[in-house]
Amino acid sequence: MVAAAPHLPPSLPGLTRQSIAQKISRRRWTPGSSPGVTSVVAATLAFVISGLALAQEPFYAGKTVTLVVGYSAGGGYDIYARMLARHYGRHIPGNPNVIVQNMPGAASMTSVRYLDATAPKDGTVITTFDPGLITQVLTADKPVVNFANFQWIGTLLRDIRICYAWSATGIRTFGDMMKRKEFLIGTTAKGSNAYVNGAILRNVFKAPIRQIAGYPGSNEQRLALERGELEGNCGSWTAMPQEWLVGQKISPLLRFSATRPADMSPDVPYVLDLAQTAEQKAVIDILNSPGELGRPFIVARQVPAERVAILRAALQATLKDDAFLADARKQSLLLDPVAGEEAEKVTAQIYAAPPELIRKAKDVLE
Repeated sequence: MVAAAPHLPPSLPGLTRQSIAQKISRRRWTPGSSPGVTSVVAATLAFVISGLALAQEPFYAGKTVTLVVGYSAGGGYDIYARMLARHYGRHIPGNPNVIVQNMPGAASMTSVRYLDATAPKDGTVITTFDPGLITQVLTADKPVVNFANFQWIGTLLRDIRICYAWSATGIRTFGDMMKRKEFLIGTTAKGSNAYVNGAILRNVFKAPIRQIAGYPGSNEQRLALERGELEGNCGSWTAMPQEWLVGQKISPLLRFSATRPADMSPDVPYVLDLAQTAEQKAVIDILNSPGELGRPFIVARQVPAERVAILRAALQATLKDDAFLADARKQSLLLDPVAGEEAEKVTAQIYAAPPELIRKAKDVLE
């Protein structure tokens, strides 16, 4: 008569590879026992060992994480993403390879729609985009995405945005610019932070701004400035080339952040200080809010919560990494991070704005 296989519980708490190996090694033949008993036990325990190995293997082991940049190579979003890519993988369990993929188009909306549509939803694709799109989408008649639905990993810095003039134009102050018949600045497309900044100047303060669209990114706009095709621009102070600042090749005209960096003249006015009515301040505030999100990193809403938590924790760990911090100092890149949870709250607050205020903001962006 063949003895029945011993009953094994569905879960085996406390088992380790070592304890299972010991159990197998202690198994002995006894008179009257069936070889089938040992075979079944060995096979079952081998299956458990395999399951434990799989459970202990981090999801990201052997995988590649792609940071999708919504602008062309060489601009601020690209520079920060590539710096993160060099260090991020060390802090993700499983140490995946991290690469950067540029996907410019529609003021970085192409990269956002890719994340929302055909990109893998397993936490291996992260997008960094221009947060000016948030107000652009919010004020659109038919929004193409809802930024409140994405899961935010965090940002490396809060943006300090300015509008400036190329010094060769002779324009030194906001007042100088307002006296011009026309002031040419660049932008990628409607919806970018640069476009929003220019629209505020044009439609709230009636500045003689004319924005030239179609540039793939900030790098191409810088070249246009140096060639004399543009007279100024709106952009991030933190991404300005150091040789421009040291050589005083630009004159900051206006800042859109309440924070004034130490290396910026105190004479540069803050946009809300120029507003003349409470309504102007409220409209500027809602249009300006996404700038607090700087250069954000997001993943699709379908990514499992435990992987979002892993990516968020890895970002925070990277921000404390000595090699990462040294890399930032070497490139003169400022860091003023926003955690993913805080970024989601900021986005939710923007979406909770009163409909009448959103309508007025839409009028400014037209």
